[in-house]
Amino acid sequence: MPSPTQISVSQLSRLIGTPDAPAIIDICIDDDFALDPALIPGAFRHPFTDIEALLPRLAGHNAVIVCQKGRKISEGAAALLRTYGVAAESLEGGMVAWREAGMAAVPWSSLAHAGGQLPTLWVTRQRPKIDRIACPWLIRRFVDPQARFLFVAPSEVEAVAEKFAAIPFDVDGVFWSHRGDSCTFDTMVDEFGLGGEVALARLATIVRGADTNRHDLAPQCAGLLAMSVGLSRMYRDDLEQLKAGIAIYDALYRWCRDGVDEGHDWPAGSGS
Repeated sequence: MPSPTQISVSQLSRLIGTPDAPAIIDICIDDDFALDPALIPGAFRHPFTDIEALLPRLAGHNAVIVCQKGRKISEGAAALLRTYGVAAESLEGGMVAWREAGMAAVPWSSLAHAGGQLPTLWVTRQRPKIDRIACPWLIRRFVDPQARFLFVAPSEVEAVAEKFAAIPFDVDGVFWSHRGDSCTFDTMVDEFGLGGEVALARLATIVRGADTNRHDLAPQCAGLLAMSVGLSRMYRDDLEQLKAGIAIYDALYRWCRDGVDEGHDWPAGSGS
């Protein structure tokens, strides 16, 4: 059982992917990180020798500190943050316990394809529908909570990517795009090491069916397409549409994770 200043692997795993997820800071020393170069979904790297530099980024956020085994480095860093008024916990057992529990981790190598550092800047076609909302949701919830997204004219995506050092996605001929019968969301789930996450795998099927017009893959595909088209009609500003769309994917993810077995009865209490 974790101490009052620790969070368990199971407790943290239930928060990841939700709007209530804490800031997760990996402070493993470089030699330890080199043995297992991967991050807990949503985490970012930071040197334990400069904890005070985190304060502006953590303002208003809870924090979870991760080291290799959850001992002196993360305990000390979390305690130091608490002296500055940050609600900080250390991960019980550290990255070793996370791995032993079979939890998903984002390979550092995949981040190289995402610019090699956090926070990331992405660019895609304007007037998003499905993939171009689903992928930003995935990135912000599981890879980089501070990621920013540029929506530009289709003909200018590659040029904007080059001039502004942004990562192009969901356009032809780039790394982060459709592959075969899969959509860009599938590509990101796989490349970011999240394919073993049951709820994300279920969500990926729905996104794929909606994005590639294969509504036979899941009953929810047609509904997701309908909501996506509706959102695009409601908002002229793509960033406002993204904000609204992320709320929809938050709800859909929670259904995929916790609600697939729940039905609805009418009249109430009839049991049918």
